[in-house]
Amino acid sequence: MTPRNHKWVDFCNRRIANIVNISQFFLIGLHFLLEASSNTILLCIFVVVNGFMVHIVIVLVALWLTMRLLQWGKSFHLDELPEFNRSVLEVMRQPLEDRIISISRAKYSTEYPASFMLVASMNPCPCGYYGHPKKKCVCNEYQRTHYMSKISGPLLDRIDLQIEVQPVDFDQMSSKAPGEPSAAIRQRVIAARMLQERRFKDEPGIHCNAQMTPSLLHKYAEPNAAGLAKLKDAMERMNMSARAYDRILKVARTIADLEACADVLDHHIMEAIAYRNLDRPTYLSSNM
Repeated sequence: MTPRNHKWVDFCNRRIANIVNISQFFLIGLHFLLEASSNTILLCIFVVVNGFMVHIVIVLVALWLTMRLLQWGKSFHLDELPEFNRSVLEVMRQPLEDRIISISRAKYSTEYPASFMLVASMNPCPCGYYGHPKKKCVCNEYQRTHYMSKISGPLLDRIDLQIEVQPVDFDQMSSKAPGEPSAAIRQRVIAARMLQERRFKDEPGIHCNAQMTPSLLHKYAEPNAAGLAKLKDAMERMNMSARAYDRILKVARTIADLEACADVLDHHIMEAIAYRNLDRPTYLSSNM
């Protein structure tokens, strides 16, 4: 083989390997992220031509199923959120905001639907006992701050509900008092979703409160005077972003729908604000 052919072979090998790596990491990342291992098929054919390996990745059911899963609004759970690489978490900012995944290269760009619900959980600190009513946290202030800083503010802005869960004591666990049955909760949720479908029947591409644009927020989720005053006070006191403002209104509108209330009242706004625990500038100090 001539030196010129060797250079051509090396060039082709590098280019094909790059394409394969990008494709594999993208598809396998989505594959594991959506926990669709039982439904996804990734077929790789390795062909040896003239002494070098040509990797040919054929995506058949993998791409189709992955995109369908994203379109159907599935949810996935990220446990121990701060333990994920920060650069990986930051990639989710666009899908959470725009409900699409954009892939841009030198000569082309394409978009895929990515409407999903993110459910994440984390400890309050590395040892897990910060804010515990009975056990003492062994982490210092720097460790706690560093642990929380692994999740960026822009990503937290895109998480509608941020709930701090306290441990359940023995009396509550052993109590025989019946709680609200799941069937009743389900019926209330179905009624709220049907109400939203009727509300947005004339709005193309909008089916639920989470998809509302800023103009639709002013149209359908404008709070009453008392609610607006409480929201303004919370925004200034907690130094919330404009994105958090939109999220609070969407959650408040949903709370009102669950109560079958036509208007967004002040107590709906207050409840929605209360669900943003990590937005408090004093979150770490308040748990001391």
